[in-house]
Amino acid sequence: MPTILVTNDDGVFAPGLLALKQALEVIADVVVLAPERNWSASSHSKTMHKPLRVHPVTLADGSGAHSSSGSPTDCVALVMGGVLGIVPDLVVAGVNAGYNLGVDVTYSGTVACAMEAVIKGVPGIAVSTSHPDGSTVDASAVRRLAAETARGTALRVLERQLPEYTLLNFNVPAVVAEELRGIRITRMGRRHYDANEVEERHDPYGRPYYWLGGSMPVDEDDPASDVGAIQQGFVSVTPISLDMTHHRFLDDLSQWEIPARVA
Repeated sequence: MPTILVTNDDGVFAPGLLALKQALEVIADVVVLAPERNWSASSHSKTMHKPLRVHPVTLADGSGAHSSSGSPTDCVALVMGGVLGIVPDLVVAGVNAGYNLGVDVTYSGTVACAMEAVIKGVPGIAVSTSHPDGSTVDASAVRRLAAETARGTALRVLERQLPEYTLLNFNVPAVVAEELRGIRITRMGRRHYDANEVEERHDPYGRPYYWLGGSMPVDEDDPASDVGAIQQGFVSVTPISLDMTHHRFLDDLSQWEIPARVA
């Protein structure tokens, strides 16, 4: 059987990770190495200024796993560097508590796990669904549906592989299995946040401190995009390329005649 590394950015004891591990055990030998704490919105953070620790842990179903003091990206790098004595055939990150749609992929530690896998030469899949606070459907049922739905995609990736420098971003709507409308292959959509997302507060001594990220996203209605697919009850599967070059703009940019030196 192939070997799959399961990791996440919500922490090794997050229920979404356990649901994903259990779903993937049907098709592969699964190893788990995930952060010891929550690293949500950490993006592709990598630890280079201090040592990393790896410890054995026991998950809620009694199975063994490993945790790391490092970031989600660190977890993938550690495994690919031989820390667990295996090189996985596939890395699957999730199930994240909260969608990773549109520009959210640039913030996401979950997507960064898949990116790190691709950089290291192994296919990567990021799996996300709604945050429990944002759904009226039982959270455990949503996580289980997301994990079991992602299993089929993982199987196809193992069979066919992915193009170079490409990962799959997989999002599952917060619905019961009977209401799931199918799978849609999508592109990244447009998701907007309030520009003024900084909230100022004051400590007991009157000194200001700040909270970031409190605003809710506003999604453009586009059925062909990831945000549109989720709005309509479809699973969204988006191929993401690590080549972020704006290729169509290259010719226009070359006409700018940017000066090498400015007097």
